[in-house]
This record gives sequence, C-alpha cells and structure tokens, in this order.
Amino acid sequence: MMEEQESLEEGYFVQRGVLDELRLDKVARKRTYSTQPTVVERVKEYLRCSPPRLKQILLSWVPVLSWLPHYSIRENAVGDLISGCSVGIMHLPQGMAYALLASLRPVYGLYTSLFPVLVYFIFGTSRHVSIGTFAVISIMVGSVTEKLAPDADFPIQNGRNGTGGVDIDARDAYRVQVSSTLSVLIGIFQLLLGLVRFGFVVTYLSEPLVRGYTTGAACHVTVSQLKYLFGVTPARFTGPLSLIYTIVDLCRLLPQTRVPELVISLVALAVLIVVKEINTCYRQKLPMPIPIELVVIIIATIITHFCGLPGKYNIDVVGEIPSGLQPPRAPDVNLFSKMIGDAFAIAIVGYAINISLGKTFGLKYGYKVDSNQELIALGLSNSVGGFFQCYSVTSSLSRSLVQESTGGKTQVAGVVSSIIVLITVLKIGSLFEDLPKAVLSTIVLVNLKGMFKQFTDLHLLWKTNKVDLLVWLVTFVCTILLNLDVGLAVSIGFSMLTVIIRTQLPRYSILGHVPGTDLYVDTDTYEEAKEIPGIKIFRSSITIFYTNAELYLEALQEKTGIEIGKLLTAKKKLDTKQKRKMEKEKKKAKKQAKKQRDGDSHLPNGKLTLREKIIQLNQNQITPEGKSTLQGTAVVLNLTDTPKNGIDGQVNWAYQHDTAMSDSDSDRGCHADDSITQTSHKGDVEEGMGCGSQTHSIILDLSTTSFVDTVTVKTLKNIFRDFKEIGVDIYLAHCQANVMLQLERADFFSGSITKSQAFVTIHDAVLHILKKTGTMDYMLDLSCNTKM
Repeated sequence: MMEEQESLEEGYFVQRGVLDELRLDKVARKRTYSTQPTVVERVKEYLRCSPPRLKQILLSWVPVLSWLPHYSIRENAVGDLISGCSVGIMHLPQGMAYALLASLRPVYGLYTSLFPVLVYFIFGTSRHVSIGTFAVISIMVGSVTEKLAPDADFPIQNGRNGTGGVDIDARDAYRVQVSSTLSVLIGIFQLLLGLVRFGFVVTYLSEPLVRGYTTGAACHVTVSQLKYLFGVTPARFTGPLSLIYTIVDLCRLLPQTRVPELVISLVALAVLIVVKEINTCYRQKLPMPIPIELVVIIIATIITHFCGLPGKYNIDVVGEIPSGLQPPRAPDVNLFSKMIGDAFAIAIVGYAINISLGKTFGLKYGYKVDSNQELIALGLSNSVGGFFQCYSVTSSLSRSLVQESTGGKTQVAGVVSSIIVLITVLKIGSLFEDLPKAVLSTIVLVNLKGMFKQFTDLHLLWKTNKVDLLVWLVTFVCTILLNLDVGLAVSIGFSMLTVIIRTQLPRYSILGHVPGTDLYVDTDTYEEAKEIPGIKIFRSSITIFYTNAELYLEALQEKTGIEIGKLLTAKKKLDTKQKRKMEKEKKKAKKQAKKQRDGDSHLPNGKLTLREKIIQLNQNQITPEGKSTLQGTAVVLNLTDTPKNGIDGQVNWAYQHDTAMSDSDSDRGCHADDSITQTSHKGDVEEGMGCGSQTHSIILDLSTTSFVDTVTVKTLKNIFRDFKEIGVDIYLAHCQANVMLQLERADFFSGSITKSQAFVTIHDAVLHILKKTGTMDYMLDLSCNTKM
C-alpha cells in the first residue's frame, strides 16, 4: 500500500506557455512542404528499372529465392524431414476423406494434396502452414458440384453401369470438371485481389464471424457424413433449410440402417478418438503423433479385402483409384458465369483461414507474413491446381499444428509431404480400393473436434463482448439455416451493420479536471473529476463523420444543457420585441418633439432652453441598438435593460439555473429579467455571473477524430456560429495534424473562426479561457505547473 502511495506521489514538472495551433506552428516549426513523394515521383520510382530493384521485385514475388539459398541443413533438415513425413501421412487419409465432402472420388483429394503444396512452397511466405484439403472448403466446393452436376442430369442410358438410375462415371467426370474450373476461378479472384494490394479485405471478416461460420460449416460436414456412417442414401436438398431437410430425411431412413457399416463406423470412431486423446495428452513426450488415421485405413482395408465384406454385406467402398498422374486439362470457361458468386465466397473464406493461421505462427516465431503475397500464393496454388484436376485448397489447422509441433521450420516440410503423397498416387494408391467410405467419414468427424470446441467461444464472448457474441450466433444460425453461400453473405452484412450501429451509438462525455494535474477525464466515471464553472468540455468516443454528425450536435446540446434551437428562437422573439419597443420609442419621441415645437412657438422669440434642446437632440438620434446618444456631449440615454454576462459585454443566452431558487439566493440579490424568463427552456436567465451556474465557453475535444468530411466541417461551422449568437465561445482541442490540415483545406479557419481557437491540449484551452475571463482562483489551481 505504501509503495502504491509513493508511486502516486511521484510526478514530473513541465513549464511552457499556453499553445494554440498558431503558436504550435511557430514553436514546432510546421513544415510548409510535404515530405511525402508526389504521385509522379511514386510512378517514376515504381517504373524505375535497375539491378537492385529488379532483385527486390523478384525476391518479393518469389519468396523462396530469399530463404532457400540460406537454408541451414544442420539446423532445419531433421525437423523438416520428420515434420514432412508426419504431415504427409496425414495428407493421405484426410485427402481421400475430404474429397468425399467435395462430392468427388478420393483420388482427387490426393491430387489436391500434391500440386498446390508445391506451388505454395515457391510463392508462400508462411513457414508453418500446411496447404491442402480442408473440411470447410471441401463442403463449400461440394455444394457447387452437386448444384451444377446433380444426379438427375445423368440417368442411365442403354443399360450402362450405374446404380439407382444414375450414370456414376459420367456424373463423377463432370463433377471433376466443375470442381477444377471452380478452383481456377477462385485462384483468379485471389490473384486479382493480391495484385491490387487488397489483402486487407480479410479484416472485414472478424474473428467471431470466421469462427461462427466454420462452426456452422462443421455442422454441415457432420450431417453430410452421417449417410456413410449409417449406410443410407437420403435425398439431396439445396438452398435454404437444406440441412434441416437432410436431417429429417436421415431420421426417416434410420430404420434402414446397414448394421455392418454402422459397426465399422463405431469401431473406427472409438479407436480414433482414444488414440487422438493419447496424442494430445502425451504430445510433449512423443517424438511424433501416432499416425492412427493411416493405421486405421490400412487395417480397415486389409480386413475388408480379405473378408470379402463388399460382396457379403454390400459395404460401400472407395472403388477404383487410378495409378499415376492425370495430364493437365483446361477449365470450362462457360461455367464461370454459373459459379462466380460461390467462387468469390470460397476465395474469401479460404484466404481468411489461411492468413489467420499464417499470422498466428508468424507472431509466435517472429517472422513476417505478407498478406498480399499470401493472396498471390494461394491464388497460384488454386489456379495451377485447377489445371491438374485439383479442387480449392487452404491451410489446415490440424496439419499445420502437426507440422509445427513435430519440428518443422520451413516449407521444405511441405515438399517432403508432397513426395509421400506422390509415391502413394504413383505406386500404392490402388491398394486402398477396398477401403470402406464409412472409415473415411469417421476420420472427417474426428478431425472436426477443433471446430466444435469453438462453441466454448460463447461463454467467453458473453463475458467480454455482447456484440461479438451476437455476430457469432447470427453467423452460426445463418450458416445452418441459409446454407454456406447465402449464410456467409448475410453474416458479412450483419457484421457490417453492427459496425454502423456502433458508430451511431458512441459514448459522449463531459470531462472534468482532476485537481493538481492537467488531466481531464469523464465526470461520470471518475469521482474526483470536477467541472470548471462556466466551461463545458465535450468528447465523443469515435470519429465524427456524416453518419453521426447530427447525433454529435444533439449530444452536445444534451450534455451541456443548452438547447440551441429554443434559445435562438427566444433570442429572435426578444429581438423582435425590442425592435417593436424601439419603434414605439421613436414614434413617442417624434410626438413629444412635435408637441415641444408647437409649444415653443408660443415662447418669446420661439427659442428653447438649453435643457430642452439636449432632450430634443437625444430623441432625434437613436441608434439601431436602442441607445440614444448625443455626439459631442456627455449625455447618454440607455433604452434597454438587456442582461450581460460580464464577458466582453456580450449577451449570454446559455445562462441557466434551477427555477426553484433558494431564499438565500434571492437574498443575495439575484434578479431575473421577466421578458426572458418565458422563453428560456429550463430556467430563468439572470443578470450577472454570480447567480446560478453559467456556461460561457465550450471546449470540443477532437482527440478521437481521425478525419473530417464535408458534413463534419459544416457541422462544426454551425456550432461555432449558433453558439456565438447566444454568447457562448467554442474552442477545439487535441486536433491531430491531419485533421488540422483537412480543416484548413476546407476553409474552416476563415472569417470569424481562427486557428487561435484551436489548442494543442484541453489544459491549454482551459487556461486561455480562465485568463480571458479573469478567473484568477482557478488559474492559480490549474496553472501551477504551466507557464501562462
């Protein structure tokens, strides 16, 4: 406690003059020229060709050239080799399993685990992510392939092979063409975004949105795999509520469950869960995770083959896996128009997942991940892969964690994993033809554990941020009910709406002074913060721009207690009343003068006395302000009783106090002007500074304003103009340099508004006002450490 008290007593002392923006320009020597290169200079620099610049461009576009020549075999080779083998073993079961999600044959999942990985090795900037198949992207691709190549479009003709009246071979071949064309289009989108330096687009996908979306997608993946677990064939549904319809149809088909496939699924599921939990518990002691997925695939294939399960129990198996690689094939550009919306959605989601993982590992190990280059790398991976019959890829969370935890240091681990996949495709892929699809489904379900654990976000978001919780829930529900494509669009729209609402509902505060310091904080939050009599310090929590400028003005009037509209109306009424009174006085004076002239005609020689001449001259010389003066004499007659505020002799219409004044206040001689009492919006307008509380100055703290638009400039001008009419001075404080520059360019400081009304800090503005009003008591307290 004593240490805390001592730390609070320690301080620092600053002695300087009060600084407004004009004085700051002199003290800090504001530059009269820009240090930023002009557009022409930037273009020349961009087009300048020299060996160093050519090398820089080459290294930035092909990052592998910057790190591979400096690759340390002694430090990295062993870790990359072990990591590559571990990830390669995971690629085999996951590639085949996730291909089913894309409604493709398993071998195309192996292709997808090969070519894109090699492309990312050359162009990627992250050292630890594992590019390849991913459950969410696979299910999104599957929704497109099933929509453009439904079973109904491929009926059996001339008795060709197929079951259920569907030509399986023709259907699968067309789905491969659809998925590879979709991959090329996705890559084109990502390349274009990367070339225009649009990597920041992923910032509009907040973390709650991405996590809620992937959790909803995990539910779609789970439901899509239940048909393999139970051995049933539900109808295919598309569009909104398709997931609900599928679940209802699955429940209807449960009596038709194939017991052998259910038993295989449950056994494989139990083994996978148990061994994966062992891997998690002993990950620090195990040199590499137990490749239980590969083990389960091998054992299930052997048992199914030698026991003849497909023939005895009609077990649904993977089927033919051709050996070797397929030749490159051009995409069908006629399909682009049918999948452009889905392609853009998959491109954004895939990039969001990839960059979030890449940034995470980059921060952990202290290297930079270029967001724009990642777009280019991912775009090239998808485009090149599409020519080799691959579907869209992104980084996988589970494989990336394995690649990092097993000692992987660079993307050389990805090359090693690709070699393992290549060997499988060329030589041993055909050995897995009798692998039950139910086993692949269990592998998919077990790997969804990490996504379903994201439900724990709800508890954390409930405690930390209710708006983010709402974004998570809306995204999840929309993804479930409206399907993956429409759900994503609605979720992004809702997320943007929350941002707009937040800008429309900022926190407005009146700041008070902390005694003995130059600090000004919210009076509602800090008890020691005291308002300075006559001065209101107003702050908004966000930037003022066209969407909230009107709200800013309304909050300013509410917080300061000054309803500018009513006061201006009252002032106009009183001005009109006094104008009428002045006109009556003029007419009365003329009548009196006429009577006096008529009476003077009866005086001897028609002459007036000296006193009568002075009165007549006063009555004939009435100023517009309602004052009758006589030039060249000391006689002045004041025809008005307008109250003054004591500052520069200006009428203060913002002066308010409680109508229920205490008797002691009345005894001190506070008198109200009856003509203004009826028009004041809350209290009576009284004469002098000593009665009630009076606002004569308002300081607008613009420290949170990062830019101003034309609406903001107009609003600020109106504030200065309207409050000046009721006798209240407006000052600005804490304007950032770019805000001052924008105000200058908008001709804000012209006419009655000058830069001497903008101060560097709130304290400077307060000291200026106190010096101007001559409030010495507060000046001594506030300026104890500040030189006036």
